[in-house]
Amino acid sequence: MSTTQDSRPSTMPEPRPVPGAHLADPAPLGLAGFALTTFVLSFVNTGLFKVEPVVFGLALAYGGVAQFAAGMWEFAKGNTFGATAFSSYGAFWISFWWLTGHTDLTTFSEGDAANTIGLYLLAWGIFTAYMTIAATRVSGAVLTVFVLLTITFFLLAIGDFATAENVTKAGGWAGVATAVAAWYASLAGVTAFTHKHQVFPVGTR
Repeated sequence: MSTTQDSRPSTMPEPRPVPGAHLADPAPLGLAGFALTTFVLSFVNTGLFKVEPVVFGLALAYGGVAQFAAGMWEFAKGNTFGATAFSSYGAFWISFWWLTGHTDLTTFSEGDAANTIGLYLLAWGIFTAYMTIAATRVSGAVLTVFVLLTITFFLLAIGDFATAENVTKAGGWAGVATAVAAWYASLAGVTAFTHKHQVFPVGTR
């Protein structure tokens, strides 16, 4: 008896590769860049430190370029939320670096300059508020970061619009809390990789 091999093509679909499976998780980097830069600037906003220029290098290199790169890697991994968040806040820090370090605001009256910066912060607060809605489907740790950041932006915007130093200081302390929450989320991501299991809970949804 002779046998012949069935040469008909298989109807089984080929498994689709996972987007960016070869890439490391960029979220801990993006969160760390955001956290450290926010931490330093927020302490300036609290009024405890009067050295805002120290933030400029961080805003460009770590909060800006490094976080923006994390956003690009999130695109490669197919993560729309992470890509939108990290790319946007990376761009925020680069724009902050340019606005505060390279833009001459002395051509405006003090009130007009404050209102302009207030509008800038308000717009970022609106963006952060709708990203917070999306964050409800990510994790409790990330949601906490976005809730605190929304509060921070709105407090800072009100502080500029109303020229209310106390409100700006409150926004500074809210920013410190935001930075700590972002550091925690970054820590949870890094240690989950190095320990091969979730060491610090993030409230996965």
